[in-house]
Formats: sequence, C-alpha cells, structure tokens
Amino acid sequence: MKTVACIVQPGFAPFEFGVACEAFGLDRSDDGIPNFDFRIVAAEPGAIPSKMGFSINVEHDLAFADEADLVVVSPVPREWWGRGDARVLDVVRRAVARKAWVLSVCSGSFVLAEAGVLDGRRATTHWMYADEMARRFPRIEVDPDVLYVQDGRIITSAGTAAGLDACLHLLRQELGAEMTNTIARRMVVPPQRDGGQAQFISRPLPMAASDSLAPVSDWMVANLREDLTVEQLAARAHMSPRTFARRFKADFGATPAAWLGRQRLIHAQRLLEQTDFGLDRIATESGFGSAAVLRQNFARTLGMTPSAYRSRFSCARDADVSAA
Repeated sequence: MKTVACIVQPGFAPFEFGVACEAFGLDRSDDGIPNFDFRIVAAEPGAIPSKMGFSINVEHDLAFADEADLVVVSPVPREWWGRGDARVLDVVRRAVARKAWVLSVCSGSFVLAEAGVLDGRRATTHWMYADEMARRFPRIEVDPDVLYVQDGRIITSAGTAAGLDACLHLLRQELGAEMTNTIARRMVVPPQRDGGQAQFISRPLPMAASDSLAPVSDWMVANLREDLTVEQLAARAHMSPRTFARRFKADFGATPAAWLGRQRLIHAQRLLEQTDFGLDRIATESGFGSAAVLRQNFARTLGMTPSAYRSRFSCARDADVSAA
C-alpha cells in the first residue's frame, strides 16, 4: 500500500477526518516508517465545510481515488444518508471492484452501504446508528458490538476513536506489528481495546495502569515463558485474586489472561519478524508451549499462520538481503 485517498464531503466530521490524516498522512520516515502518498479528495475541489462551522480547502478531485491503494471515507451528516453524491458512490464501487482497500470511519459506512458494496457482508458503524443501518440496508449483517469489522478488503469502524483502531488494524497488515507499534506509540494511544476482530496487536502502553499494577504488568511481560496464574500475580500485587482481577480489568481493559495472551502474541510476532528461530523455540519463548498452540492463536487472532506472517514481515530476511 503506497497511495491513500481520503474522501471528504460537505458536513464532514473533523475528528474522524483527522484520524485518517494522523494514521496515513504524517511523515514518520525518521522512525523508519515508509510514507504514503496521502491526498484529500472531493467531488468538487475547493472549500469543503465541516459540521463545526469551518471549511478546508481541498485541491484534488476524485481522480486520485480511482488509483489509490486505499480509499478512506469520512463520516457524512445524517441528512445525507440515502442521497449520496453519485460520483463518490461510483468511486467506492470501482475501488472495491479493483480490490483496493476501502475503509470507512463511523457513519462513513452509510456511504459504503448506499454504494451497495456492503451487501451480503458483515459491517459496523456507530452504535447509535446500527439499528438504522440494519433497517435501511437489510442485506448487510450489522454488528453493533465491535470496534471495527474487516470483510475482505473492506473495513468499517464504529464511532470516533474506533476509526483509529481500524486504521491501526490495516497498518498492521501492511507494515507489520513492529512498525505499527512505533506509529501507535507516536500517537500515544491508550491500551489496545478488545474489538472482537482479527487484530494485529500492538504492545499496549502502560499509561492507564495504576502504580500498584504497573510493576506486575512489567513482570508479566518479562516472564512470558512462565505459567502465570491469577493467584501468583495477585500475590505479587499484594491483593486477593478477586480484587486483582477486578483492578486489572479496570486498568487494562481486559482480564489478566486475555492481556497476557496478547503480550505473548506480540512477542511471538516480534520473534518472527526479527529472528530465524524455529516455531518450537518461538512458542517456548513467548509462553505458548508448543508450535501447535502458537499456530492456533495466530489463526484465531490474526487469521494467518506464523509461517505466513514471517514470510510477509520478516526483518531478519531483509537484513540478510541488505548485507548481501
């Protein structure tokens, strides 16, 4: 993925629009992140008003979107639902037909729905609008309980900040876990949220953890090989198991077991990217115990095998090629 077109229409939502700019439009080359050719496009270039009383000047028309590897659709006002700009709808249809990535943020999914590209697919939108989407578009399987849904090369996200989760999900598939983790840290995002979808998971930042649990979470990451139990972790935190489990979920947004599973997967991803270790050793180092369990976790969470992940994102291979 090298080119990204972000479609804006009159009444666009500034925050959700900014999410796409932040995820794909910033120069992060100083961190070793490849830049995208990111352009904001509109059916009618010129001053495009937001719903907040200000306008942005858009220089590019929709022609670039017909060539872009990714087309991002920003939210549109409710009064536009069902009467979208035919030019935008056609661009979305053509993008799907040529198998480009298409990503909608929040109510931008209504544009995709009106274009017909979500028919027979699973999708999501802001929970406030999920019932209306299901009523308007009965051929779409609307899931109101997730942060985002990927169906093929179409990604729809829930409201506002969930668009950032969706963008990071796509970046993980294109850049790998390590680079995406660097991007997430630059954004200073909160710990990875459970979305119920296949996610390339970046290492959660400890900024939401209480002082009492931060040492325990650090110790967990340093001892992924061990068979860690809630009782053992609670003892290190000087809490009862019940209190520890409750406090941990409040701080990290997940149970200790789920959070530990993420850390193990993150470590396995890094070992696959950066070493030539065999799967048995990676499984041991990351705490999965066996290559079979490692494969199961990759298939369930990432939707691919460890070998396929390594083939796509191995930095060790790239280093060998550079050295040669």
